[in-house]
Amino acid sequence: MLAIVCPGQGSQTPGFLAPWLELPGFRDRLSWLSAVAAIDLVEHGTTSDADTIKDTAVAQPLIVGAGLVSLLALFSHPADGFRVVGAGAGHSVGEITAASAAGVLSAEQAMVFVRERGNGMAAASAVRPTGMSAVVGGDEAEVIATLEKHGLTPANRNGGGQIVAAGTAEQLDALKADPPTKARVIPLAVAGAFHTEHMAPAVAKLGGYARAMSTHDPRVPIVSNKDGQVVHSGVEVLRRLVTQVSSPVRWDLTMETLKSMGVTGIIEIPPAGTLVGLAKRGLPGVETLALKTPADLEAAHRMLREHGEPRQAMDPTWRLVISPAKGTVKIADLTAGDTVEPGSEVASVTTLRDSSPVTALHGGQVVEWLVSDGDPVAPGQPILRLYPTEL
Repeated sequence: MLAIVCPGQGSQTPGFLAPWLELPGFRDRLSWLSAVAAIDLVEHGTTSDADTIKDTAVAQPLIVGAGLVSLLALFSHPADGFRVVGAGAGHSVGEITAASAAGVLSAEQAMVFVRERGNGMAAASAVRPTGMSAVVGGDEAEVIATLEKHGLTPANRNGGGQIVAAGTAEQLDALKADPPTKARVIPLAVAGAFHTEHMAPAVAKLGGYARAMSTHDPRVPIVSNKDGQVVHSGVEVLRRLVTQVSSPVRWDLTMETLKSMGVTGIIEIPPAGTLVGLAKRGLPGVETLALKTPADLEAAHRMLREHGEPRQAMDPTWRLVISPAKGTVKIADLTAGDTVEPGSEVASVTTLRDSSPVTALHGGQVVEWLVSDGDPVAPGQPILRLYPTEL
């Protein structure tokens, strides 16, 4: 199974898009997204310096725009990707890229949304000096306890012994002076305490925009960076895009889910490198590729052939209800022929941490259960087949 992963803020480097502009049509597509986002992505991806592209209002549209256009270099038509990609995921702002690539949002919607996200988070960051630092190594429990002692938030749990702390400049200075045992504290080139309560003003603004946006259900399973759950509702994907701005990123749980789904290959789209590095530590045995320049496209196409799973791209006449997480399923008292209304809870999946409801987003008539009560299930595993009906 092949997964496409989309990086977040901090992955951009000066000039990273320059080699891509040599591809036919790339500049035109990037210029179009520049017009939509009201920002010159071509300039920022080629000639702008590190300080310029560190600006949140620049970095976020740049990362999403670069990812969306590079995917068109990987797949000549989006439907080609829908046929072979088994899962998609994004780290922080990269989840917008993943959502658009999976068909939840149009490219234009994604660029407007990320523009407002970047502007809103930049404004929230300007209220007081805040930032983020990576804590590498050390005992996880001690690291979390140390962050709590200094009033910091574990904004990103990235797996592989890396936790990103976020908070005020004073709190980060205190952490640097008093780090956890056997851990290194590395300041990150970001302009604010993302995924913390400091970003609450941006959440409120984005929530208003989201209420006016239309969505489609993803054509490829999306693994949420909030909790590692597989999300198959476009409305829910958008809701999570809003709330994740002030909520921690659990990339460790995202990688656990990709492993549970049976992913054997991961391609990270530009600006690539960070997530592949985490996957090499957190997912041993999974082949990875950082798609950094067009020179990597040949290797990417080989991975598509070797890890992609051809599947029917057309919507079937029946619908599948899937498990959102790994755990034990408890099914409702429904049998073949029963009618389920849209949004009804048909089962729950219990893990060591919590219990997650399983809902039938579109409703319909029960055709068959694909699991039995008490069975272990994996994230994204079909558990119920429904036939659509007019309710």
